[in-house]
Amino acid sequence: MEEKEVVSKNFIELAIEKDLAEGVYDHVCTRFPPEPNGYLHIGHAKAILLSYGMAKKYNGEFHLRFDDTNPTKEKTEFVESIKEDIRWLGADWKDHLYFASDYFEEMYEAAVKLIKKGKAYVCDLSADEIREYRGTLTEPGKNSPYRDRSVEENLELFEQMRAGKFADGSRVLRAKIDMSSPNINMRDPILYRVAHVTHHNTGDKWCIYPMYDFAHPIEDAIEGITHSLCTLEFEDHRPLYDWVVREVGYPVPPRQIEFAKMYLTNVVTGKRYIKKLVEDKVVDGWDDPRIASIAGLRRRGFTPESIQMLIDLCGISKANSSVDYAMLEYCIREDLKMKSPRMMAILDPVKLVIDNYPEDQTEMLDVPNNLENESLGSRQVPFGRELYIEREDFMEVPPRKYFRMFPGNEVRLMNAYFVTCTGCEKDEDGNVTVIHATYDPESKGGNSPDGRKVKGTIHWVAAKTAVRAECRLYENLIDEEKGVYNEDGSLNLNPNSLTVKKECCLEPAFAGAKPYDRFQFVRNGYFCVDAKDSRGDALVFNRIVSLKSSFKLPKQNP
Repeated sequence: MEEKEVVSKNFIELAIEKDLAEGVYDHVCTRFPPEPNGYLHIGHAKAILLSYGMAKKYNGEFHLRFDDTNPTKEKTEFVESIKEDIRWLGADWKDHLYFASDYFEEMYEAAVKLIKKGKAYVCDLSADEIREYRGTLTEPGKNSPYRDRSVEENLELFEQMRAGKFADGSRVLRAKIDMSSPNINMRDPILYRVAHVTHHNTGDKWCIYPMYDFAHPIEDAIEGITHSLCTLEFEDHRPLYDWVVREVGYPVPPRQIEFAKMYLTNVVTGKRYIKKLVEDKVVDGWDDPRIASIAGLRRRGFTPESIQMLIDLCGISKANSSVDYAMLEYCIREDLKMKSPRMMAILDPVKLVIDNYPEDQTEMLDVPNNLENESLGSRQVPFGRELYIEREDFMEVPPRKYFRMFPGNEVRLMNAYFVTCTGCEKDEDGNVTVIHATYDPESKGGNSPDGRKVKGTIHWVAAKTAVRAECRLYENLIDEEKGVYNEDGSLNLNPNSLTVKKECCLEPAFAGAKPYDRFQFVRNGYFCVDAKDSRGDALVFNRIVSLKSSFKLPKQNP
């Protein structure tokens, strides 16, 4: 008898399946509701792929809706960047693209309905006074002196708020719930505030704007969202979410379910901090490859598959935890090791001259593109008398156990020949400018006919056909030893987070590389063509990740 495979389901899947089985909903509809006040980061990727994944798994709908209720911080640039990020991650909203501002009229009508029911009132208290009246976690709040205004007076004042009769901050519309509630969110929360600000979508049509806690449940209800998946900080807001939907009177209320955020160690994701880094020109934009914004990760060379792998490894839970950045690096290595051609690039070149190789001869060597994936085929690589090798692969006076190139030592040139170093030339400052060697013509392919062994193998690029490029080597933007923040709250930046190599030499097969093309550079790591600064033949490569890591996946229980 065949054993059935047990499929473990997370708590969100169990909740959705229970709702479907009990007929609470006859379909699934989820959404991702970003605020267009900055670029998305790696934490948002979890929310996007979770909501999209649930819709896809249960043959439902997925909506992208911009919660654009705060025009002071929102820009069309952010709207477009968010759409690009979500599309790149593979989440398809099809024709379900919406804006909270599409529903401003319905929200206003909902607020009027609450006033007529005696469930909302216009309050003249200042922001500081509202805070003072709200109470604390241990003490109840006290009623606003304006709480008992008549329905008629509230309707008139709210209409005047909309008409622009009042200054910013002079009046708000509040829900009338319970000032002694143990949940502070239920102590007459603000529903609308006055803000004479031009909106990116509605222009100057409105001078009052709904608060997120009021707008969001209405948006979900209007769109027919069944499961509103959000992060844990909204758990205490759920009673207010349910109150709004119930009191406004939507017949099939959405269900809010909270899950834990995904935090990466030693990574800056806060929009306030990233904005300051951009403004201070510490980084070159919201898509700087050192930032864990989705745009930054994409530009650096990470793949959607590697991010999905990270989320799958972390799982979905109700407990906040941090994930080591090394796990994300593990995921991209796993994704690229079978996909990427393994090619030769010299980042810190010094010339190697093989003195006994014919001066005008160039031969083409057949080199496999990926030793672990034969389907990627092979390519022809030119070899000649003058080559470039990495400067660190030569030492005039080597330490013990140094097996690369030094006078008198024989090494293997990868896929080519055995060569023996005979000496070097230096400039007046003592810097090595040229290394000299002789080769064994019988060792073609890197194997000696007499069976002699060499311990060192180094990569190379033929000088005559070398492609010049700039390579950028990235380290963490944060000084990991000191932590993310200083005592004053500023960021603890790593001064060596970017090293630029200007005169790199690459084999000619790189010549046609396009933005986002990814390669494994022999010994140097995985690299991606920079999409922002590469121009035609002027190639710029970003190192995605080095080749090796100490990170190991935890062992699974049998």
